[in-house]
Amino acid sequence: MDSFSFEHVYQVVCLVPYGRVTTYGAIARYLGSAQSARMVGWAMNVCHQSATPVPAHRVINRQGLLTGKRHFGGDRMQQLLEAEGIQVENNKVVDFKRLFWDPNMELG
Repeated sequence: MDSFSFEHVYQVVCLVPYGRVTTYGAIARYLGSAQSARMVGWAMNVCHQSATPVPAHRVINRQGLLTGKRHFGGDRMQQLLEAEGIQVENNKVVDFKRLFWDPNMELG
């Protein structure tokens, strides 16, 4: 289906700095498959199986919404973000544009 693996997704997610967020689409674009944001989401859904801890809570949708929160159970995703100083209101990251980390810009 795509030229990248879940492991490639995890490698990028592990580079997202503390206190910053990125999107499924930004990761897909960085990995060369802009139309594969959904695959990035699938990778996040099963990242608990990865040998290395993956900070999946830092991956949100393009509008700043915590669309993956159901996979964390309760408010865990929001709690993890808030522990990093990221404010969340109504399941949305406040000041998303300022906190957005784009791997294409940061990693070249």
